Amino acid sequence: MILVGDIGGTNTRIGLFDQQGDTLKLAREHIFSSREHESLNQIVAMFLREAPSTARCACFGIAGPVLNGRVTASNLAWVVDAGKLASETAIEKVWLINDLEAHAYGINDLDPADLITLNPGTPTKGNAAIVAAGTGMGEAGLFWNGKQHYAFAGEGGHADFAPGNQLELALHGYLTKKFGHVSCERVISGPGIKNIYDFLRDSKTEEEPAWLKEELDQVPDAAVLISRYALEGKSQICDRTLDIFAGAYGAEAGNVALRMLAVNGVYISGGIASKTMTKIKGPLFLGRFLDKGRMRSLLENVPVKVIVNEHIGLLGAARYALQRASGVL
Repeated sequence: MILVGDIGGTNTRIGLFDQQGDTLKLAREHIFSSREHESLNQIVAMFLREAPSTARCACFGIAGPVLNGRVTASNLAWVVDAGKLASETAIEKVWLINDLEAHAYGINDLDPADLITLNPGTPTKGNAAIVAAGTGMGEAGLFWNGKQHYAFAGEGGHADFAPGNQLELALHGYLTKKFGHVSCERVISGPGIKNIYDFLRDSKTEEEPAWLKEELDQVPDAAVLISRYALEGKSQICDRTLDIFAGAYGAEAGNVALRMLAVNGVYISGGIASKTMTKIKGPLFLGRFLDKGRMRSLLENVPVKVIVNEHIGLLGAARYALQRASGVL
């Protein structure tokens, strides 16, 4: 058995995988609310009490920079240490990797039904990339060494947000006053959706209906309600918010494709894309992805696919652990 975790700012998924030849099969899974627990160690202990196992190794994908087996989570008040986890779980080999790195390791375990194509392109042997908007904004790469891909982590979601038009320039100015540094994550994430909405409201670019304000004041996650009303066509300010989000998301995905020369493909992961597919499949995302001047023809050949398998992080963590345990990595 392989013990795995996919840890984000909102939810923490813990699972156990069986290895059947080269195939990984999810045997058990539980989703915990991240912020209701003091640490990952506490969650893992709860999971193992409910489902005792003889896991021979473990891997946890965590949003944040993993250095020397230790990570301070980006959107949680957690510090996770692989050595302490190994000691407390009595599992000999425990690895921590970035959550998007874990997603990257899981790509080869996906079925065709797990992917929705935005741009078929013409894939070329070479690098690939993965980007994901959720509680935060994650980015990772897959380096092609001539024979196979090797995933590597990045923290590009915390790099500077690049406005692509006059409205986004105004949004950038608004967020600068609010946060100082404006990262991609301030716009391209669940909290980013709320930031865009607030900008449209406060700048009077769009009007906020009184009924909508009342509803938003009563929900724990405004981005979910904003996205829902945008997709239902119920609110103009919500629709405009999601349009800006989709355009910015596509632009950053194109930036990542260029930085990593991801001619083999760009994968879009994270919960938001799969839940707002109508907008993501529309012209704004791909239009901004391709809008790179002289590099447009290059990007037209880059396949762009959305991952809709919610277990991608667990799959990738299990695949990484299996490869490390067998000496492949």
